[in-house]
Amino acid sequence: MSAVGIVLAAGAGRRFGQPKATVVEDGRSWLNLAVEALAAGGCAEVVVVLGAEEDEARTLLDGDVRVVVAEDWADGLSASLRRGLEAVEDAPAGVDRAVVTLVDLPDVGAAVIDRVLSATEGPITLARSVYGGRPGHPVVLGRAHWDAVRTTVAGDRGARDYLEAHGARGVECGDLAGGRDVDVRPARDPARDPARDPARDPV
Repeated sequence: MSAVGIVLAAGAGRRFGQPKATVVEDGRSWLNLAVEALAAGGCAEVVVVLGAEEDEARTLLDGDVRVVVAEDWADGLSASLRRGLEAVEDAPAGVDRAVVTLVDLPDVGAAVIDRVLSATEGPITLARSVYGGRPGHPVVLGRAHWDAVRTTVAGDRGARDYLEAHGARGVECGDLAGGRDVDVRPARDPARDPARDPARDPV
């Protein structure tokens, strides 16, 4: 059995000052960092969900990746998640899990993906990374949950309630990454030193 990776990267990044799918830091785009982490961490395919500034974001992508667009991206995180899960509905039968991550987690690399994915097995699995006891991303959704998650999420709140209600396993990754989404940039050096806010709800 194998897994598909989904990068949620559709938002406008209003607090940050630009869509995070278009951020390039130290010569590397956050978008490619997320794609590479999923691929190197064990995902057989990676799907990127774009929305705001879609055309610019596409120009930053390298390698073999499938792009889909959340036309309703302004509705919040749930719109991106729904679109991502819709995009993988036709995945081969051997794909039994989806690994969902965010574009604004530049310190979450392949080691985190591999650890969370290795802790799961089969289509009924549910797991999420944990950083010092704080839930975050990536999240692993077994295929049996895709439809239910897609039809229950709403607004800018993701699948946190669903994960909690269904006993998602927490996989500690605090020794590998900070796991905090980069939400705003400080005035003193906006290009190189983003401030990190606590992570938003898991997917």
